[in-house]
Amino acid sequence: MKDSLISPRLGTWLSIGSPVIAELAAACGFDWVLMDLEHGCESEAALPNQLRALRGTATKAIVRVGAPHRDLIARVLDWGAQGIMVPHVNSAAEAEAIVQAAHYAPRGHRGYSRTVRAYDYGLNPPGDASAPPIILAQIETIQGVEQAQAIAAVAGIDALFVGPADLGHDLKVRQSSWVYEDCLSTVVKATQDQGKESGILVRQPADLEKMKALGFTWLAVDSDLSLLREGFLRNLKAARG
Repeated sequence: MKDSLISPRLGTWLSIGSPVIAELAAACGFDWVLMDLEHGCESEAALPNQLRALRGTATKAIVRVGAPHRDLIARVLDWGAQGIMVPHVNSAAEAEAIVQAAHYAPRGHRGYSRTVRAYDYGLNPPGDASAPPIILAQIETIQGVEQAQAIAAVAGIDALFVGPADLGHDLKVRQSSWVYEDCLSTVVKATQDQGKESGILVRQPADLEKMKALGFTWLAVDSDLSLLREGFLRNLKAARG
């Protein structure tokens, strides 16, 4: 676990791609924000300005890459993200490949450059004491749940993060004997056994205490897109009676 982080770690999902929203989330006091390149509305090119909006704040930028591509992982870290989230991690081998892509040698094989934004374009090159990237591996399938212990055991993986929509969909279409609540307990236990943490996206703030009680510490509360949608609908309903 990273000593520089606080617990519980309260975050939110940023899907719109706006630096204004990222800046507002930080001003409101979120511990971290998730910038979504998997299902978000903006392209990779929108990311640097969102990261700039967090400069000088205590809010950590975690970027969800759409896939575990080495070049994409290296690029978002070069741009200044403090960590990454990777979807659909189903095995220890996949987790190890992600860690290697995010770390410099000797732990990994990430390309090294002193002149990227993360190091102020060469003004503050990384030293031996530089903080390693935060890595959140998403558990979104039955296979991921079954391999949770092995994935959590990989050095460099900081937390397993449940994707409720994907996991619920996988359970449904595969007609599995697994129960959703048992999947959550399995993931939490796996991380606790390995001295790691677990996280989950919570759509309703009322569910936060339940997730905390289960042992989740990385908690993402709703998303910018959802809040905007619900606000629009609420105002239209009120205006139309």
